[in-house]
Amino acid sequence: MQSIIIEIRAGVGGAEASLFVADLLKMYSRYALSQGWQEKILSSNPSELSGLKEVILELGDKNDNIFSKMQYEAGVHRVQRIPKTEKAGRIHTSTVSVAVLLKPKQTEMIIKPEELKIDLFRSSGPGGQNVNKRETAVRITHLPTGIIVASQTERNQSQNKESAMAILQAKLLEKKEMESVGSMSEKRKAQIKWAKRAEKIRTYNFPQDRITDHRINKKWHNLEAIMDGNLEPIIKAFEKANF
Repeated sequence: MQSIIIEIRAGVGGAEASLFVADLLKMYSRYALSQGWQEKILSSNPSELSGLKEVILELGDKNDNIFSKMQYEAGVHRVQRIPKTEKAGRIHTSTVSVAVLLKPKQTEMIIKPEELKIDLFRSSGPGGQNVNKRETAVRITHLPTGIIVASQTERNQSQNKESAMAILQAKLLEKKEMESVGSMSEKRKAQIKWAKRAEKIRTYNFPQDRITDHRINKKWHNLEAIMDGNLEPIIKAFEKANF
């Protein structure tokens, strides 16, 4: 079974960016359901108006083809629409970053206990208020790299620790792969087409009912259906383009 970890984080745009994080989570969740994939929320940071500042989910596929399909989602997603909070009817532009990480097998990423600093804290809700009386949320710092991860979605401390460790392992594997790519020649990097998190990959234009992917210069309409989980046309276009 192959698993990936998707990290969706609000960028420019304040409350509207957080709302679009929630929209992308719904899109990926519904697509995963249509594919028969397993889904688990590892970490989430809610915001006002039912948005999410950040959410990290794990998707699993027994046929081991999940990363090949979802890798094209990595990058910066730009949304253009009239926010729910906009009274003058003006179109706002916001951004959300998406990282797609391959979850390593247990034997691929060995982490020594002495390399970890583990802190416990109370889970928080929108606005930062504590929603749990017990310290069930877990924050893990990987001392050699300084990478910090956290999980607070479960009520059980051990389950949150397990989720945080899964995120950490995926981030360490990504770091290792990035370092490997960095040592390659420019020609080899171009062949790999490593998806940088800072690269703007797609624009969702709601007033014009259009999605544009800037990497393959292709457009799709019926945006509502795509946001409802119908990602297959986009994924097939990338497979056909051999991106």
